[in-house]
Amino acid sequence: MLAELAPLSDSREIRALAVQHLTEARRVGCEAIAADLASHPRAARDTVRAYARLTDGIVLTVLAVACDVLHPLPNPTEGERIAVLAVGGYGRAEMAPGSDLDLLLLTPWKVTPWAESIVESMLYMLWDMKLKVGHAVRTVKDCLRLGREDYTIRTALLEHRFIGGHEPLAAELRDRLRAELFRGTEAEFIEAKLAERAERHRRQGGQRYVLEPNVKEGKGGLRDLQTLYWIAKYIHQVESAAELIDQGVFTAEEHDAFHEAEGFLWAVRCHLHLISGRASDQLTFDTQVEVARRMGYEDSAGRRAVEHFMQDYFRHATRVGELTRIFLTALEARHVKRAPMLERIFRRRRKLKPGYREDGNRLGITDPKAFLSDPLNLLRLFEEGLRTGLLIHPEAMRLVAANLPLFEDIREDREAGRIFLDLMLKHGNPERALRRMNEIGVIAAFIPEFEPIVAMMQFNVYHHYTVDEHTIQCISTLAQIERGELVEELPLSSSILTAGVNRRVLYVALLLHDIGKGRPEDHSILGAQIARRVAPRLGLNHEECETVEWLVRYHLLMSDMAQKRDLSDPRTLRDFAKAVKTKKRLDLLTVLTVCDIRGVGPGTWNNWKAMLLRRLFSETAAALETGLEAVNRDQRADEAKRALREALADWDARDLRAELGRHYPPYWQGLPTDTQAVFAQLLRGIGDDEIRIDLHPDPDRDATRAAFALADHPGIFSRLAGALALVGANVVDARTYTSKDGYATAVFWVQDAEGRPYEAAKLPRLRQMIDKTLKGEVVAREALADRDKVKKREREFRFPTHISFDNEGSDIYTIIEVDTRDRPGLLFDLTRTLANNTIYIASAVIATFGAQVVDTFYVKDMFGLKLHSRAKQEALEKKLRQAIAEGAERAAR
Repeated sequence: MLAELAPLSDSREIRALAVQHLTEARRVGCEAIAADLASHPRAARDTVRAYARLTDGIVLTVLAVACDVLHPLPNPTEGERIAVLAVGGYGRAEMAPGSDLDLLLLTPWKVTPWAESIVESMLYMLWDMKLKVGHAVRTVKDCLRLGREDYTIRTALLEHRFIGGHEPLAAELRDRLRAELFRGTEAEFIEAKLAERAERHRRQGGQRYVLEPNVKEGKGGLRDLQTLYWIAKYIHQVESAAELIDQGVFTAEEHDAFHEAEGFLWAVRCHLHLISGRASDQLTFDTQVEVARRMGYEDSAGRRAVEHFMQDYFRHATRVGELTRIFLTALEARHVKRAPMLERIFRRRRKLKPGYREDGNRLGITDPKAFLSDPLNLLRLFEEGLRTGLLIHPEAMRLVAANLPLFEDIREDREAGRIFLDLMLKHGNPERALRRMNEIGVIAAFIPEFEPIVAMMQFNVYHHYTVDEHTIQCISTLAQIERGELVEELPLSSSILTAGVNRRVLYVALLLHDIGKGRPEDHSILGAQIARRVAPRLGLNHEECETVEWLVRYHLLMSDMAQKRDLSDPRTLRDFAKAVKTKKRLDLLTVLTVCDIRGVGPGTWNNWKAMLLRRLFSETAAALETGLEAVNRDQRADEAKRALREALADWDARDLRAELGRHYPPYWQGLPTDTQAVFAQLLRGIGDDEIRIDLHPDPDRDATRAAFALADHPGIFSRLAGALALVGANVVDARTYTSKDGYATAVFWVQDAEGRPYEAAKLPRLRQMIDKTLKGEVVAREALADRDKVKKREREFRFPTHISFDNEGSDIYTIIEVDTRDRPGLLFDLTRTLANNTIYIASAVIATFGAQVVDTFYVKDMFGLKLHSRAKQEALEKKLRQAIAEGAERAAR
């Protein structure tokens, strides 16, 4: 190419032709590297080096064009020299397809006009190739001065690599960096990098198991690996992780795990860049599916390919975190400044059991050989850590991790079961021990049935954590309640625990409640079968084992009843009470349900769910105490009328009698007294063509109550649902009744997009839009067309539609349950379909689980009867499925 450029005299023409050739060469090279990656899609160490080598060739060619063609200098002076160095990731010879190109251009003294021309020409060519270039022009002296002041610059200099130009300059920089900057400053560099790492993890959410991890910056990601290399190189002058085996930092097995994790993480990053066509390091939901496909994962054993991929990702991230911790603690012990003498003298020393020692404020082992002679010590270590409050030394953790096969000998041991149970029951903070044990594989080694759920991701937006981390979060919530930290937030659970329950049963049930996940079978049934085997090994007696098995089998029962059924229907209460049978089981199931919901992730627990569970608990407890026969409609109607009389004490007797006689029985058991009082006011003196609306924030339920009174007509529920959908309101519960004099009384509890009650300032707009829709000024179906969309990042979620008809769950209604993918206009589509088929909706209960929703409708046909006909059910199901499919197709456009 240089020969082709030599005859040309115009610098712009020379640059343009060079850029043309280099761009084409880079395109061909990148395509070849990407094709090669496809042949080994889960390991990309060779790939990132190939991208770096390709970039080296481009930089060297650009340098040659600048020096030999554009600005030749036959007899350069000592000051007219330049060296081009790669720094940062490029300096490590590690580049993904979209990585930045970081260059250090070294000059002997101040920049001469010739050097300035070289730099300018090189940068123009690289920029014209659309490369993202980070550059600095410095002398060796500049580098030393800036490196002292800024750790980011110092780190970049640590990884410099000579590319081309005047090599003695690069050699001088290398020698002087080591002699004048790095030597003697190891301790401060480690401290700076540890602080930087902690801050980075905090910014990324502090969790290894976030739903959409950042493969570069996240916990257990590539930056953690790079931090290790930086420190190793700074202290030991090593060029690769393999050299750390000779230094005694890693065993060969640990290095192999690191090597595999590094190749895997780089593969993920390369695929991400290739998919998006740019630098992109966030594994978003939509890219996870495509990365899994490119890396060769397939659907199997009832789980999607993306779930298998993310489980591998999280397992590698966990291993990276564990190995990084071992490495950093070892270095910290050798290089970080010791605590001042006075502090060491006056620090209260804990009395440790024989066989343990305190090492740098961590719990260590005095004699590894003696420790391993009794496999029970593998569990006792964690018990001692909780007892003393000391963190366990990574060397001790490493010893346990290297000897996990010893757990085979103690799985059936009664003492081992006791120690494990005591870790959860006796020390007040079981989550600390359980999390560490899980990270190094102890829980799975002791309870092999736990292994399949380790790092298991559930591909939906509802579950914020992997299954094992969710389990630990649940146990952590229970411990918080026991410590009295959640009395205000969780008064019911706190009072149940204060009154006393079997803690052994509760902790073991929480540990095992999701252990059956990830297989084609119902995880509650499979989990109960697993619990039957595991609970006795942990030392529970026969009765306790039976209760644990029941709790695992029915751990979703209370949540489902509260969120998917109409609690005002007496049959709901009777069925739930029959299933629970005893107050003891009700107490245990209530606390387990609360911990399970809170353990899903931040923001999942709210006042609405709290109110539903409190109501179900209190009414079931009363029914179990007084007998199920006391739960009937007549009794509830009498109580409701008595309460309304008290609420409307200022009404005259005639108006009050009219109000109490105007409604059918279902109205009286279906609504709380405050809502009935609102309807009484709305209906008072209402005209036939009037629409009266009352919007009222209901913070106790985390929702806004929208009450409507108007002349009844077919499809009223659907029109109201459409009006609410138009203003972006999420319906969480709804009731509609027709009075004896022909008025519809409909009430919806709605939340905004954040899952909160509407702010008072937004209520007028809400009222205005509802008014327009009900008057026909806005046609909901047409207006919703542009708004009924699914977010791009959530399009890959799959939720098969299930529709069921239940004539046993209510005495007077058929219950239609629709479980499907959620979207803004879904409720409107479903209710419109029901209305078009002359189905009367008495109430709707909406339970949302991330991108999945369960809409439950209590309905009758046009004659006021249940839908008993199988043919009618099948025809209606077909039409509901058609409405869902058409809406989903519209939303995906």
